[in-house]
Amino acid sequence: MSEEILINVSPTETRVALVENGMLQEVSLERHSYVGYLGNIYKGSVSRVLPGMQAAFIDIGLERTAFLHASDIYRVEKEQNPEDIPPEPPITSLVREGDEVVVQVIKDPLGAKGARLTTNLSIPSRFLVLLPESETIAVSVRIEEETERERLKALLATLREHKGEHGYIVRTNAENINDFALSADMSYLEKIWECIVEQTRISKPGECIYEDLSLPLRALRDHMHEEVEKVRIDSRDEYDRLKDFTSKFLPEWTQRIEFYTAARPIFDLYGIEDEIDNALHRTTPLKSGGHLVIDQTEAMTTIDVNTGAYVGHRTLEETIYKTNLEAALSIARQLRLRNLGGIIIIDFIDMHNEEHKRQVMLALERALERDHAKTNICEISSLGLVEMTRKRTTESLGHVLCEPCPVCSGRGVLKSVETVCLEVFREIMRSSRQFEASRLLVVASSPVVDKILDDQSTIVAELEEVIGKTIRFQREDQYTQEQFDVVLL
Repeated sequence: MSEEILINVSPTETRVALVENGMLQEVSLERHSYVGYLGNIYKGSVSRVLPGMQAAFIDIGLERTAFLHASDIYRVEKEQNPEDIPPEPPITSLVREGDEVVVQVIKDPLGAKGARLTTNLSIPSRFLVLLPESETIAVSVRIEEETERERLKALLATLREHKGEHGYIVRTNAENINDFALSADMSYLEKIWECIVEQTRISKPGECIYEDLSLPLRALRDHMHEEVEKVRIDSRDEYDRLKDFTSKFLPEWTQRIEFYTAARPIFDLYGIEDEIDNALHRTTPLKSGGHLVIDQTEAMTTIDVNTGAYVGHRTLEETIYKTNLEAALSIARQLRLRNLGGIIIIDFIDMHNEEHKRQVMLALERALERDHAKTNICEISSLGLVEMTRKRTTESLGHVLCEPCPVCSGRGVLKSVETVCLEVFREIMRSSRQFEASRLLVVASSPVVDKILDDQSTIVAELEEVIGKTIRFQREDQYTQEQFDVVLL
């Protein structure tokens, strides 16, 4: 598996693409007109406490107050036995209105919702995550080899004795690293924490205490590993910043960073612009001829698998199995590419063979192993549905790049011409009864007027006879298909 990281920088936005074997897997973007807050630490003030919701609203200086739940105020240690965990205390015993609290954003504002906060601060670096004032020493679950997990835990415990009393989580990138690299990372995090403590002391409520790294630096910190062959960036200034960053924290990767100077736009490599555009469509084709239909709603995302034009070569069951297997791999990629999160329902084509069901689920789980977001998958239900969740921390690609259609208001459908025609007739009857006028003028879109004059002229004549008034029609090209006005003359 070979990987590349491509970074495109323009005066208005920065975009990062993660490419595996020549295929786009993830894309992140940061528009300079919109700043993300994920990972930032603020000194906030409690503006309102809601005992019924076990939550409080915190003013951290953003447009909307942020949300802090009681479960995000006290920390449960990783090694703590579930039976020993005390019950969640009332929110009123934890915070009061007017209190000052140091909080961290764990979810960006999404739609009409404010940011989600926690008082359990965490500061990530290349190999570690610092947990201030915690007893935790833990290793990422993605490091599966038990001997390596035990080595890292022992190494971390030894280093922790000489470098403060904070808790730490070893990240996946730390697999097989030596004690020198881990120690350097720990020293870096300790310095960051000292700066945060000092900034907390001098800051006022509503001010940012700590801001996470820029998108290109976060991409290196979070995605750089042995399989990444090169990082290409098309901005000289950002290239210099990446070089400085890697020379301090990732010296072994410095030679893999390249300044892209070709005339061809960097995102034209591997067809990334086309892939981003395709990720905004409902339908995603499969190589076999089948396709996925992906619908994102406020509550959940649904994915429907269809055989489409694929008819297979053997039996119907074999055709369905092959389509579902291919769909499982495509779904895992689309979840990452579109950055879909929350509840996800997958409607695979019904399979009767239990082994086929097991293989499809196994393929989905394996494909999701490379996903950086946490996922949880349930077994195929009796209805043939797979329920899963994917951790959502930022807006999906569709929500970032698109806005609701002004014509259909985000419904995705329009009333048919015939439906609008019938609404026009009902409005004519209503207006003629309520107001006195000798003539009526109907202003509507061209398709509606044409339909009425060509196919429903008989109905218009009957209406004129019933209401005793003349009806005239006028086309208005600026009107949408659903818009119309009935004017009294």
